[in-house]
Amino acid sequence: MMNIATSLDRGDRASTQKQGKKHLQLIEKTFTNNQNSDFTEKIKELGQDFDYANNCDRYWSPPELSLLYGTPLYEAASPSQKIALNHLYWVGNYIHTAASEASTMIYNTVTGGVFRAVGGYETLCKELEFETEQESYHIRTFQKVGYKTKMALVGKTILGNPFYHKSDDGMMQFLPQPLRQFFISNEQNSPFSDYRDRALSFIAKGMLKDKKQYYSPYLKELDEKNESIPAAADGLVGRLAPQHWLRFFTLHWGSSPFMACQYYSIRYTANAILKNQEHLYVKYFRELERQGEFIPTPTAISHYHLLDEAFHTTMSQTIARDMYKDLPKPTAYEKLVSGRIIYMMQQSLLSGLSGVLPGRCVADTPLFMLFFYKLLQSPLFGMSAREALDWMKKCFTQEHNGFHVGLKYHQNLLESLRRLFGCLDYQWQINREMSIMASGGSIERALVNNSQTFKQFSRSILAQEI
Repeated sequence: MMNIATSLDRGDRASTQKQGKKHLQLIEKTFTNNQNSDFTEKIKELGQDFDYANNCDRYWSPPELSLLYGTPLYEAASPSQKIALNHLYWVGNYIHTAASEASTMIYNTVTGGVFRAVGGYETLCKELEFETEQESYHIRTFQKVGYKTKMALVGKTILGNPFYHKSDDGMMQFLPQPLRQFFISNEQNSPFSDYRDRALSFIAKGMLKDKKQYYSPYLKELDEKNESIPAAADGLVGRLAPQHWLRFFTLHWGSSPFMACQYYSIRYTANAILKNQEHLYVKYFRELERQGEFIPTPTAISHYHLLDEAFHTTMSQTIARDMYKDLPKPTAYEKLVSGRIIYMMQQSLLSGLSGVLPGRCVADTPLFMLFFYKLLQSPLFGMSAREALDWMKKCFTQEHNGFHVGLKYHQNLLESLRRLFGCLDYQWQINREMSIMASGGSIERALVNNSQTFKQFSRSILAQEI
């Protein structure tokens, strides 16, 4: 049987056998164009000069990209409150994007090491390194603008540690104390989590032992330092799966050339989620520019960011959809893991609908409701506990236009993801069709879910008010 080492380790192939492949030509073109139209310095400059006072009285996007848009509370809000909700939507969107891009920097490095070991993909590796540099500028700008805006609008009322958090109750409370200490620890790792991580690592390395020559230098360096693989706690990847699963998946993305390509179907999902909203900022920017109107700094940042990210999206799509075909067909094990990853992604990131945050394709959780509860009690609205809960019940559990706006974004994103995943012949049918995501695009289902969640949330709040 021909192995990957025999078929791929010839670096000089790039100028012969591969020269005519369209996706490799596209990689070359994308790298050149990305360098020639790099807007990171412009984004950095806008972030450094940002002053909220100079941008506080204008919308930063069309009104529908606002927290609570279309809800009864939004309709009752004052003009200044509506503008604030528009600004806070931008902040929440781009703080989340910053966390996602921080993960991207790690995985670009992990997978880039694999592609370099394969040989013949030097331009691709250079593009990934360039993207990583761009992301660092983006992240710092988003964080600066986000922090200044939140402090100006709500101070520290929705910053810091929420009192509503995941509990270790449930069946664990019935276990004897020694067993509880084994499974749950106040330290970073419990004995159980240590054994679990070792077992998952053993499985991954055992199943991928024939691909040792592609093991990412980034992971190898961590091994030599006896450090664990980093696992995001926030952003899109951080929400994909628990951290032990993320470390398990990272071993695959950093060991197998095929799995390294498969990672970019996840990165494309992140690109598509952002583009689904960011293109409206670009349209808004161009309309203001055409009319000679003042362009708020965050609107300009979104505009230039999309211009940079367009190249990143192209790379994600090209690697995920086309480049894996250069490689030997995936093993049954690789198909199993890649299918499980996307199945989990649908469940955790794409399985619901929100009526208070356009573009959110996951069910509203207690922590998400807590954010809005604290927002309504912040200086922006100044509500009592009872008032906040009354308004939240109307916004979360009753049908209104916000759900229909959210459904529009859900359907647009669903179409984009189906175009990519439908082309991946190795994926499970439920992933190619994005069936879990499709079933989550239901207003009726969202209302039922929200009613149950809000009932539990409100009880918890009122119990603390007594």
